[in-house]
Amino acid sequence: MTKIGLEIHCQLTKLESKLFCSCKANYREFEPNHNICPVCMGLPGSLPRLNQKAVESATSIAMALNCTTPEKIAFFRKNYFYPDLPKNFQITQLNVYGDMSVGGEGYVDVEGKKIKIRRIQLEEDPGRLIYEGASERTKITLVDYNRAGTPLVEIVTDPDFENPRQVRVFLNILSDLLENLGVAEPGLEGAMRADGNVSIEGGNKVEIKNIGSFHDLEKALHFELTRQQSLSERDIEIAMETRHWDDRRKITISSRSKEEDQDYRYFLENDIPWVKINQETRNVLKEKMPESIGSKRERYVEKYDIAPQVADILSSDKYYSKLFENAHDESNAKDIANLITTDLLGFIDTKEKQQNSKITSQHLSDLVDAMNSKVITRNSAKVALQEIIKSGKNTKDVLQEMDLGQVSDSSEIDMIISQIFEEEKQAVIDAKERPETVNFLVGKVMQKTKGKADPVKTLELIKSKLDQ
Repeated sequence: MTKIGLEIHCQLTKLESKLFCSCKANYREFEPNHNICPVCMGLPGSLPRLNQKAVESATSIAMALNCTTPEKIAFFRKNYFYPDLPKNFQITQLNVYGDMSVGGEGYVDVEGKKIKIRRIQLEEDPGRLIYEGASERTKITLVDYNRAGTPLVEIVTDPDFENPRQVRVFLNILSDLLENLGVAEPGLEGAMRADGNVSIEGGNKVEIKNIGSFHDLEKALHFELTRQQSLSERDIEIAMETRHWDDRRKITISSRSKEEDQDYRYFLENDIPWVKINQETRNVLKEKMPESIGSKRERYVEKYDIAPQVADILSSDKYYSKLFENAHDESNAKDIANLITTDLLGFIDTKEKQQNSKITSQHLSDLVDAMNSKVITRNSAKVALQEIIKSGKNTKDVLQEMDLGQVSDSSEIDMIISQIFEEEKQAVIDAKERPETVNFLVGKVMQKTKGKADPVKTLELIKSKLDQ
């Protein structure tokens, strides 16, 4: 049995300042080591001051992920010694005296499966290591502390994922949710990072780090599962360790043994008092939250009679949801929803493809109108979609340029049917004996007309010709 859990780190990029000082949260606009102060550098005598907006943003995330939110939260010192951590400890959270992190147990629905959230904690991001040098001999490591102290939420899931694809879908949902809340910009470089914890039945847990994108994470998980299964088949013990993803070689490589909580020597951070988050604050945050994925799904099903599985896709992905909301009206909502989930989804199924796509809501609305008015067939609409995604051209122009207009003239279709009957004599005999095979002949006509023939009229004409 495969078990995959995630540790997701997401920067609260919409905040003005860092978590414990007044330095800019948007460190990307600065030259290396120009967005620092005594607090984020951990100089003796400097004292942290908690960013209230960061606590509110993190609480909003917890509420949106159906997590419990405690009345009081506390911060701890997590001790570890890396060059990118100037204080030699990270200020973070720990549920050692009960629920003390900003978010407790929650869940996210992913294609009908409930993925449980174990906890959400608010913490500071460390600095950034930069590697330079063309070879091992000349390689040097530089440290940029501009990022140190940037507000960060860590979202930890239970090992509920059964395969890497589920992970990818979950991260897309989470990314859309964070963006929709207005607390983060997941698309920014380094703004949202995920580590995977992987194990197979009978094996130890392995953590995978240093993953640059959701796409890389999916590949890293595939590789790691294959590696562990290979070891298991040879009766070789799977070591509990941390491994890094080598993007150049597309493999995971051993980094160090996996630390446990006690290895970090957590201490309560006495320079930051306990923070009370009262019910009034939570109510205000709840009122400001946009429509939830669950609520949106219910609205699509109840108001537009959209199938639940279709509503799941539309509501959980901001990109498709926005296209749908701007394209539909009361009369064509179901048709727009089906076009998105049946055809469009197959062409732009990744974040990268979505970003590069030139299709708009107006394109979808025009295509559905053309299908409903019998100007084009469903097959022709699918062909047009591919061109529109690439070019962004006006729908009418694409239909004309590609000659995708529907063939609905009975005499023209009848002539093509006669040709098919000559070419497929055995199929004609079969269709007369077994009417359920008639779709083969319909398919041949559609093939001959490049999908432009009216399928309803085609079927009627074929049945009439078979009865003669």
